[in-house]
Amino acid sequence: MSKQVLFVHSAGPQNAHEGSDAFKASLVQQLSNDYQWVAPPMPFPEDPTYAQWKSVLDESFASLNDDVILIGHSLGGSVLLKYLSEETCHVSISTLCLIASPFWGVDQWRRKDFVLAEDFESRLPNIPHIYFYQSKSDEQVPETHMTYYAERIQSLHMRMLSGNDHLFQNGLPELVTDLKQLQ
Repeated sequence: MSKQVLFVHSAGPQNAHEGSDAFKASLVQQLSNDYQWVAPPMPFPEDPTYAQWKSVLDESFASLNDDVILIGHSLGGSVLLKYLSEETCHVSISTLCLIASPFWGVDQWRRKDFVLAEDFESRLPNIPHIYFYQSKSDEQVPETHMTYYAERIQSLHMRMLSGNDHLFQNGLPELVTDLKQLQ
């Protein structure tokens, strides 16, 4: 039986070869038939609001089975953390992978609807494996955002990557390796 993956894309245009499109395609290709992908298009990705994305997550989570893997790219990771820390999740989550996700409420990252509660980490469901992948010289989301998450989520496995990739259009081998090792 294949594992389910819920993939939540980044903000910005999501047409072919834009946003998270190539990244998701590379993951699907590299992980082959071992995974069943749920990747809903999020509303208004060029002008997102948490309420609109939450509505799609409500529908998506209702269709998932236990032991789901969650992957959030950039804004998608931030939204998943907010959702998981504010909503009751009726499925068990085996793994949460956050990729270059901004930590809202610091520096110029001030969108109030995406800011996490002060104690968000204590509200998360039990997730055995939580990973954060960040390029050291990412020009979109600074590496300090991974540090903000690591200070709050004690079980976070940090994967600092060389280079400046944010979109990971050529894939993210470290994530693929981590998921395959958990099988």
